[in-house]
Amino acid sequence: MANRSSSSTTSSTDSQSGSSETLSVKDALDELMDIDGAVGAAVVDYDNGMTLGTIGGRNLDMELAGAGTTEVVRSEHNIIQDLGLEDRVEDLLISLDSQYHLVRMCENHEDVFIYLVIDRSEGNLGLARRSIDQIDEKLELT
Repeated sequence: MANRSSSSTTSSTDSQSGSSETLSVKDALDELMDIDGAVGAAVVDYDNGMTLGTIGGRNLDMELAGAGTTEVVRSEHNIIQDLGLEDRVEDLLISLDSQYHLVRMCENHEDVFIYLVIDRSEGNLGLARRSIDQIDEKLELT
């Protein structure tokens, strides 16, 4: 499994490339919906179970999906601790017949994850992960 790169400092090279731009939760959600096949998205603080923002979903209640997934994330963290692993969860994937439900832990915000629902026939899981990581790098919680 490949490690996610973490870049917590901003350099002059970042400023020149435009990657020092920050995104609000709303702007991050808008960018998440630009990912091929995106059906809906949520940004969730799993420490307190609070959904920080949602978008889309078609017939899915993204507020419920995001908040409900906090229990899954907490359980996985507890299992990793119980097993004595010195590791952290990168993401969780729930595969349905027609959708992927991708839970991607934020690198720059402890206890926050991005929840993205992708239509399997329209999206690409690998590209979605990469796009989420790029959005996460710019996400600013206020």
